[in-house]
Amino acid sequence: MIIGDRLRAIREDKKLSQADVELRTGLLRCYVSRVENGHTVPALETLEKFARALETPLYALFYESEPPAVNPALVKRNGSRNMAWGAVGKDARFLRILTACLAKMRLSDREALFLFTQKLVAGKHSKGGKIAGQD
Repeated sequence: MIIGDRLRAIREDKKLSQADVELRTGLLRCYVSRVENGHTVPALETLEKFARALETPLYALFYESEPPAVNPALVKRNGSRNMAWGAVGKDARFLRILTACLAKMRLSDREALFLFTQKLVAGKHSKGGKIAGQD
């Protein structure tokens, strides 16, 4: 899904012009046009402005169906607090750093890393617990 197409569809469903969106958001009409035509990708803050202007929840810009997709259950920790992994402490710090690093990578590099990780895990499980190449 292209966000510009979704914004245009919602705007047209509500019978609003780009000038109406300009007045409601404070964004220039030419910017609204560039977003709708896929020439510009808006920041999250800008998407929030669009959602308010279109009188629709932010998630509706990303999902066409009602209600939004349900998040899968997270792996739970063993312990008295039974918190999700990555919620606090060292795990949370590691997760933030990992997320930031992955966000800086090109898509092709992320896909290569993911494929490498899958092969590494598959090799570890098929070799009796040892990673291929280790003795």
